Amino acid sequence: MPVGQILAGFFMIDKSVFNPTQQQKDISSKIVAGLERISEVFKVLLWEKAKTVGLSPIQIQILIFIAFHKQELCNVSHLAKEFNVTKPTVSDAIKVLDRKGIIVKDFSSTDSRSYSIQLSLSGKKMVAETHDFANPLKSQIDDFEQKELEGLFRTVSELIYKLNRHGILTVQRTCFGCKFYQKNNKVDYCNLLDKELLNQDIRLDCPEYQEKNSASIS
Repeated sequence: MPVGQILAGFFMIDKSVFNPTQQQKDISSKIVAGLERISEVFKVLLWEKAKTVGLSPIQIQILIFIAFHKQELCNVSHLAKEFNVTKPTVSDAIKVLDRKGIIVKDFSSTDSRSYSIQLSLSGKKMVAETHDFANPLKSQIDDFEQKELEGLFRTVSELIYKLNRHGILTVQRTCFGCKFYQKNNKVDYCNLLDKELLNQDIRLDCPEYQEKNSASIS
């Protein structure tokens, strides 16, 4: 590799968001580094819970998702997109959960290869044991003032939408990407509920979410 390319590469490394010197120069880099640390907390909490119940982290995530979402989203294809993993990874997780009697496959009447996933009674008991794995993180967030929480939530919800728009986050169900959402003179509005949305009304995971037509996205 030419010396010029090597030097250019080192110059780019110097501007890495993981370089503490760069973080001191650029608050965006510092925020990204902070988000990386928070993501580690989430993974640690999930792994700790997984070890106590004898399941893998992805199996726990699948069970919790099934417990709180409509059946049409509870299939291998969507779950793979939801958790940014391959279909074989989800299929393998489902096989284990099925073998343990934690889930039930509801096969399509028109296609014997297609099925959605439901919780068995054992599955519901497992969700009751595992759904609170992130509570230690929530308890720390609860200590912030309401105004700080509202500002943080607004930033997080807009960031999720932007990441999805740029193809970095595969799935999102925030108000900002929904066909029922519109902005009227800087006011957030839901045409389904026919009401103005305050900051705390914006949803990250709306049950009524319907994706906005790409042509209508500004």
